[in-house]
Amino acid sequence: MLDASNGRRNLGSIFGQGVLVNLLNPKTALFFLAFLPQFVDPVRGHATLQIFELGVLFALMGWVSDSVWATIAGTFGTRLRGNVRLRSTQRKISGGVLIALGVASAFSGAKAK
Repeated sequence: MLDASNGRRNLGSIFGQGVLVNLLNPKTALFFLAFLPQFVDPVRGHATLQIFELGVLFALMGWVSDSVWATIAGTFGTRLRGNVRLRSTQRKISGGVLIALGVASAFSGAKAK
């Protein structure tokens, strides 16, 4: 929910929206339905419990790895934003890449037979 006084959003609302998006994402459901059952062994107990455990393990590993990447990106992002020389170099490199891609696409027309 957006707070009109300062333009900030409620963190609980953002988290809830993220959970809802992930629950309704068909790719996630297809992954769990297609990938996880091959690791379930009916001899070891209830298949539903095993799939639940694998799903929780998957979510936990994703949370840990995403947290590590977010921490690293936040730390380096703060340092990189303060470096004016690096920002200038980045603009020049990205501009050059975009120009090169434009030229490449201009000369990559279909060949006549």
